[in-house]
Amino acid sequence: MNAPHDMEGGGAEAPLIRLRDVCKRYGSGATALMALDHVNLDIAQGEFVAIMGPSGSGKSTAMNILGALDTPTSGHYLFRDVDVGATTRDQRARLRRSSLGFVFQGFNLLARTSAQENVELPLLYRGESASVRHALAARALAAVGLAGWEDHTPAELSGGQQQRVAIARAIVTQPSLLLADEPTGNLDSQRSREIMELLAALNREQGITVVMVTHEPDMALYAHRIVRFRDGKIDSDSVNTEQVGVVTEAG
Repeated sequence: MNAPHDMEGGGAEAPLIRLRDVCKRYGSGATALMALDHVNLDIAQGEFVAIMGPSGSGKSTAMNILGALDTPTSGHYLFRDVDVGATTRDQRARLRRSSLGFVFQGFNLLARTSAQENVELPLLYRGESASVRHALAARALAAVGLAGWEDHTPAELSGGQQQRVAIARAIVTQPSLLLADEPTGNLDSQRSREIMELLAALNREQGITVVMVTHEPDMALYAHRIVRFRDGKIDSDSVNTEQVGVVTEAG
């Protein structure tokens, strides 16, 4: 399949994400490792999906492919009907800048830089003016509950607040897809619940599709679906009937 020139193109009715017979092989011959083995997965716009599995199950490899950080050895990853594996490196970088947001376990904030400046960084890469960067970063920080904390550096913030800054940085470009890799892995139980409630609210209120890798079953319960990997394959894909984090307006 040839990649269209317009990375934002695609049919409105198709799932946001489609993995079709995706394989990822490292090495060759007898020592080859099949990290993903004929994986098929659809994720609709607006879903919140948790990906789980033991170490070496393929979940991190799948996230790297979804984030356009890696490409399949065979098969197809379609984002809005665009075959991402058939695009150029520059096109994938443009896709990451325009449509994807990333949240990591380790926050990855610049230590001597304010929360405001950390959040502005993706906009700087996009070439936005200082006034636009400032306004959008302030709005993103307010969306994660950090209005008034713009001038604080990471050292002046708690772990939960640092992760909120990282989430603000991920959503400042208004992405269609937020990829969260163990976002609560460095947090205590209370801060973990706060971050998951924030991700659930962003999904619910802003319609951001969230795909999260986690090893914590109680964190996965915030998702609509739980997809479990084992030995490079999808072992199960089920609707989460015990979803938490859904509140009413009065709640």
